[in-house]
Amino acid sequence: MRQEQFVARYQEEWQALERWLALRGSAGPRARRTPDPALLNDEDIPQRYRRLCQQLALARKRGYSPQLVARLQQLMQQGHGLLYRTPPARWRRALEFLLADFPLLVRSQARSMWVATALFVLPLVGSFALIQWHPDVIHMLMDPAQVGEMERMYDPSAPRLGRDSGTDWMMFGYYIMNNISIGLRTFASGLLAGVGTVLVLLFNGLTIGAVAGHLQHIGHGDPFWRFVCGHGSFELTAIVIAGGAGLQLGMKLLAPGRRRRIDALVEGGVIGAKLCLGVAFMLLVAAFIEAFWSSIAEVPAWGKYSVAGVLWTLVFVWLWRGGRGSGHAH
Repeated sequence: MRQEQFVARYQEEWQALERWLALRGSAGPRARRTPDPALLNDEDIPQRYRRLCQQLALARKRGYSPQLVARLQQLMQQGHGLLYRTPPARWRRALEFLLADFPLLVRSQARSMWVATALFVLPLVGSFALIQWHPDVIHMLMDPAQVGEMERMYDPSAPRLGRDSGTDWMMFGYYIMNNISIGLRTFASGLLAGVGTVLVLLFNGLTIGAVAGHLQHIGHGDPFWRFVCGHGSFELTAIVIAGGAGLQLGMKLLAPGRRRRIDALVEGGVIGAKLCLGVAFMLLVAAFIEAFWSSIAEVPAWGKYSVAGVLWTLVFVWLWRGGRGSGHAH
C-alpha cells in the first residue's frame, strides 16, 4: 500500500485521537468533556491506541516518510503517557463524578429528564389544586388510617414535625431504605418499555400532591411545609432524575435505532446505572437532612425556608452548571 493510500485510510482515526489527546493532555488528569459525538469516548481509547501502535509498526516496516513515522511516534508517546499514568485516588474520582460527571450526564439526557419532570410535577400540582375544591377526593386515594396518620404527623401541636416517634439515627436509616427503594423502583420499572416508570412518576406525584393538598386544607399546612421544604430539594429532584433514567432505558428498548435491541438496552442500562449512583447520593443527603433537620419543630418558619432556599439553589446550580466548561467523558 502506498503511503498516500495509508494516510487517506487512517487519517480520520489519527485526527480523532489527536483531538482527544489535546483535550485530555491540556486539561490534566481531571479533564472532563461535555457530551460531544465528534470526540472519542474514554472507553474507546485503549482499542484506538493498540491500532495506532500497529499502524506505526507498519509505517516503519514499509519505509514511509520520516515525517509520518514521527507523527505516529508522537501520538503513541502521548497516548502512553495518558493511558498508563497513575490513576487518581478513589475519593477524588468519586468527588469528580458527583461534582461534574453526574450533572453532565443528567444534562445529556435532558429530553427524558424534562418528560419525567412533567409526569411528576403536573399530577402533583393538579391533585393539590383539586383537593382544595373537592376535599373528599383524598379518601379516594388513601384509606382512612393513612389519612389519620398523616394528620397526626403534621399536627401543629406535635412536639416534632413529620413523625410520631423514633430517634434521629433510627429514622435516618429508615429514610435511606425508603427513599432509595423508591428511586430504584422508579428506574428499574423502565424495563417495562418505560410504562412502569411513567406509572410510578404519576402515582408519586398524585399522592404527594394529594397529601400536601389535604394537610393545607385542614390547617396543617405550616408544619408540613416546614418539614418538607429542606430535604425536598434533594429527594424530589432525585425521584425525577431516577424517572428520567427509567424513561431513557424504556426508549432504548422501544426505539433502538440502527443498533441491536440488546446493545441499545445495555447502553441504556450503563447510563441508568451511573445516574442511579448520583440519585443514591442525593437520597442519602435527603435522608440526613430529613432525620436531623426537617423534624425540628423549634426552628421558626423563616429559618426553615431560608435554609430550604439555599438547598434548592445549590441543587439547581449543581445540576445546571456542574462540569460545564471542563469536559470529561462520563
